[in-house]
Amino acid sequence: MKIRSVAANNRRRGFELKTDGGPFFFPYSRLRLEPTASNCIREVFVDAELGGEAFTYVLADAREDSVHMDAVLDYNQDPAYLRTLLLHRLTIKALDRIDETPLSRREITRRLETSAAQLYRLLDPANTTKSLDRMVDLLHVLGCDVDIVVKDRARHLRPAASAAPRHSRGGRRSG
Repeated sequence: MKIRSVAANNRRRGFELKTDGGPFFFPYSRLRLEPTASNCIREVFVDAELGGEAFTYVLADAREDSVHMDAVLDYNQDPAYLRTLLLHRLTIKALDRIDETPLSRREITRRLETSAAQLYRLLDPANTTKSLDRMVDLLHVLGCDVDIVVKDRARHLRPAASAAPRHSRGGRRSG
């Protein structure tokens, strides 16, 4: 995803990005070189040397660092990015298992009822167009069980127990 523009917002203490996929925010607290009141951000720009997929910021003391769009997507929990990350993890697991299995690639292909070319596409970590279903099928053939685990996000993101309920039941309260 290409970054079209980036601006520092000192009031919100973060960067505001405009991309092909919409606007995103990235806080200063996630930077390796965090700006301070005495060492503020002097310049921020979309870095063409990084293919427009990262931005670079320069502090007042002339130190600089770059932030790749992947870090921004991870912070914002972008669903498409998370899907790609899950596919990548499953692919790496499949590659590890394929080295350990006694099955030949021809036998794996036969059990998947697919072609050798399709197997190689499934094993390509850079291929993001493959389906999760086919990756689960492949891992099953390789002797793995795949479980989906749904977890709450970090506890600090959930409302406090003493907070008022979001939805009230029953009629209006008079007071």
